[in-house]
Amino acid sequence: MSEWKTIPIGQAIQFNPPESIKKGVIAKKIAMGKLTEFQRKINGFELSDYSAGPKFRNGDTLVAKITPCIENGKTAFVDILDKDEVAFGSSEFIVLRKTSLTDPEFIFYLAISPTFRFRAISCMEGTSGRQRVNENTLKNFELAFPCLIEQQKIAKVLSDLDAKIELNNKINAELEAMAKLIYDYWFVQFEFPNEDGKPYKSFGGKMVWNEELKREIPEGWDVKQLGKILRTELGGTPSTKDKDFWDGEFPWLNSGEIANFPIIDSDLKITEAGIKNSATTLMQKGTCVLSITRHLRPSILGVDSCANQSVVGIFESEKLKNSFIYPYLVNDIPRLMTLRSGAQQPHINKGTVDDSKMIIPNEMILNKYYSIVDSYYDKILNNAFQIKQLAELRDWLLPMLMNGQVKVSEL
Repeated sequence: MSEWKTIPIGQAIQFNPPESIKKGVIAKKIAMGKLTEFQRKINGFELSDYSAGPKFRNGDTLVAKITPCIENGKTAFVDILDKDEVAFGSSEFIVLRKTSLTDPEFIFYLAISPTFRFRAISCMEGTSGRQRVNENTLKNFELAFPCLIEQQKIAKVLSDLDAKIELNNKINAELEAMAKLIYDYWFVQFEFPNEDGKPYKSFGGKMVWNEELKREIPEGWDVKQLGKILRTELGGTPSTKDKDFWDGEFPWLNSGEIANFPIIDSDLKITEAGIKNSATTLMQKGTCVLSITRHLRPSILGVDSCANQSVVGIFESEKLKNSFIYPYLVNDIPRLMTLRSGAQQPHINKGTVDDSKMIIPNEMILNKYYSIVDSYYDKILNNAFQIKQLAELRDWLLPMLMNGQVKVSEL
């Protein structure tokens, strides 16, 4: 720590630097919803007439200053703008910019570190539920800063980990899109390869009318209700009053966590006793899951998991694998959304899922399909586990690097 200098935060970092956007000018706007907890990437922007709000450029860090966003780690590094472009955002952002004493990427990692966040949260003020960080108080807190070269080394280690996480996320999105494209081409447009390797429907493959679907499907294919060919289970919740049911080894998912794809972890865990004494079911890795409240979403389990009563599990069969079930569910979401009921909490029930009609291809076509797309889903799962490991490594290193407990040269 001898090379570190303790100074007020406001001396090392510029808060809300002055920038100019004329009122009424259309500029990029970044809302609070475009920030993800403890992730540096900004998830898009909108174009809007400027009226008010903090302004920033590439290289600045955005920090939420209002509860609960500050506690949840809503922070981002601005890198989505053009050169010299100025954007604006939520009035609940604090904009942090480098000085001659600091590196811009180091500032971002400092802002998500416990060292900085503890001080920011400690100087919140206002009424309950609407508290905000007092920026003047935060500026006057003192922190130890390493020299600029050491800051750059620290930021490089952490940003390399984030870059690999971002790359894996991009690869997974592309793999999922490729698998979905093949599914749609084969099982929606019916252009799977015929015996000569040509697209079936375009090259005269025989189609027959199906009365249930009110459309033609390939000859020899069938239509079945999902619940009659696949096992489905509704989740459940162990009593929250019994401590013996919680903090166990089995992941337990709520409907919001189904937005993750694939699912490899959960916030809460339950015990074997919790499973035995509730309506929940332990679903094995590979099971497709569907949230049935509000925004309906499908996913695939990457680990054995349980879920609450807002989630339906759709189990694989010998013939129908998750690589076929999952894209089917993705395509069926618009129809299922129209069947929701309930004003406060729009939802469907398990029976609606069971009644869904599936087109069942012949086994030869299914096996050809699996031989292509199963490797995509395997890679997606492997990448997801690597992302988790990289994020855990980054989060483990972050506080130690930021307080000088570990030096880059020691890594």
